[in-house]
Amino acid sequence: MPFAVQLVSPERVLYQGDAEMVVCRTTDGEIAFLPGHVPFVGALGVAKVRVILPEKGEVAVAVHGGFVEVSGDHVTILSDVAELPEQVDVVRARTAQENAAQRVAADADDAEAVGALARAELRLEVAATG
Repeated sequence: MPFAVQLVSPERVLYQGDAEMVVCRTTDGEIAFLPGHVPFVGALGVAKVRVILPEKGEVAVAVHGGFVEVSGDHVTILSDVAELPEQVDVVRARTAQENAAQRVAADADDAEAVGALARAELRLEVAATG
């Protein structure tokens, strides 16, 4: 039995429809939501959100933080920055990945560079699913 999902960023609604399951990574770890899940609110990390569709397939979204809420048979994901595979500029993401990797190699404690590398790698991972 599918449930309603809405994935929203400030710029657009990235997905609104039914799902069999939603998989995302909160700051506490990875979690999956199925119909009938208990109410839940959590902070999201920088990771791929997977919306498993009722009829084969899935929607993959690069989510750069935000929140997930489960209430009744509805999952809402709010993110400051989120991208569908076709929205990822692969050339730009590769360049960002290379630059961030160089910065991390020079200083592994550079939190900004580590974050930039994680975001670039996530974008490339999601783009590959499209």
